[in-house]
Amino acid sequence: MNTAIIYRLLTMVFLALAGGFLLCGGVGLLMGEALGSAAPRAFGIAIAVSLVLALLAHWIGRQGTPKLFRREALCAIGMSWIFATLIGSIPYVLIVENCEFSDAVFESCSGLTTTGATAFSNFHEFPKSLLLWRSLSQWVGGLGVVVFFVAILSSLGAGAKILFSNESSGASSDFEQGRVQRGAFHLLLYYLGLTGACLLSYRFGGMDWFQAVNHAMTTVATGGFSTEAGSFEHFNSPMLEWIAIVFMILSATTFILVIRLIRARAFKLHNFHEVIWFYSLLLISVGLLTVYLVELDGTLPDHEMIRTAAFQATSIMTTTGYASADFDTWLPPAKMLLIILMFVGGCSGSTAGGIKIVRVVIALRAAIQSIIHSFRSNITLPMRMGGRLLGERAIQSVVVFLLLMVSLQIISMLFVSAIEPHLSFIGVFSSVQSTLFNIGPGFDAVGPTENFHFMRGITKCYLCLLMILGRLELYAVLVLFAPSVWKRYS
Repeated sequence: MNTAIIYRLLTMVFLALAGGFLLCGGVGLLMGEALGSAAPRAFGIAIAVSLVLALLAHWIGRQGTPKLFRREALCAIGMSWIFATLIGSIPYVLIVENCEFSDAVFESCSGLTTTGATAFSNFHEFPKSLLLWRSLSQWVGGLGVVVFFVAILSSLGAGAKILFSNESSGASSDFEQGRVQRGAFHLLLYYLGLTGACLLSYRFGGMDWFQAVNHAMTTVATGGFSTEAGSFEHFNSPMLEWIAIVFMILSATTFILVIRLIRARAFKLHNFHEVIWFYSLLLISVGLLTVYLVELDGTLPDHEMIRTAAFQATSIMTTTGYASADFDTWLPPAKMLLIILMFVGGCSGSTAGGIKIVRVVIALRAAIQSIIHSFRSNITLPMRMGGRLLGERAIQSVVVFLLLMVSLQIISMLFVSAIEPHLSFIGVFSSVQSTLFNIGPGFDAVGPTENFHFMRGITKCYLCLLMILGRLELYAVLVLFAPSVWKRYS
């Protein structure tokens, strides 16, 4: 194990955190926060801690070789998220009155993993600097750190590609041809451009500049943190909801499609099966939810029902987690549909969470082929996705991943129910699902109008682990617990 290169990567993480703290603290001062108040002091301490750790990590890794292979990349990713979560909790601990450490860690982890669940009921009363840190952590967690790593560390070659593929929740052939730096640059441009367009749209839609900046970052990151207690319901604006719908969909669509457009490369839309499935399932879900809302409340105008259905279906499927209505009061069929959308998630190679629709499609096709093969064993049915033939190993890896995720959810439900015996079955189920798949809100005790503060500290810490596992898709965290990985590098 080349541990020195891991420390060098961690140095960059700590420096990035220091820069984020400096930005938020500076904005807070510009917006009227007193220099000697709690918020500036907290961000000053957070900056100091980050810089000290950066110096320490740099000193430890100063004599390392620049070689980065798969296990080093995976370890670097997993350790980066764990350390960033702990350091990112410092402002919450020092600013929020009577803040429990588990709440601070939970909030920090929820931000960096773009989950959007909260442990605070009064977050809308936070200082401007802390609200900005909540949103910035989601924006960085969405894709900003990924692009930074890949663009700056292109000299690492294949290692940089591994970093990208794990952080972006899905590898792509566009980044398998040795053009990592160029691909990252285009990705950065798109991410920044999408954020800027979303910001201006929100501003002209009725938000003030501070609200627009925060919601733009959390929308593009599909994170769902809001500056307001009622999320989008607070604004009561159809225009803002439609703007959010558009940008949530764009953020959950595979960025590879957009990068090909930027590069002016020829492609056939029907080769992007995942995108077609994503939009099709979303449209069907909006239609079904509209029908359910008609049965639930026939007093709402048709256009309002359609907008509410479109907003919540999009918010849940893209794993953003915004709320324009309390969907915990909806009929059971509507809740079941939302649970399915939570599981499926958005496209691979986007900021969305969930299983990813491409895996669901591959697993369903594999099941159908297995059934056909059971009574027609002489027939070989090749499986194609995105215009490419999928090998047996690729299909097997998808099936294994799904089994691991389902097993993890079951084990986690048993653990949470044992620690939190007062929770109902749906409360336990949705608390695990909403964190493991980086959704944010759930049902019952963790519904869209509730929070996770009532849970015990050990439960919140365990849910933090689930958030990181879900964001990094298991392997980058599980590899940290493999003894063979930590053998001496040679």
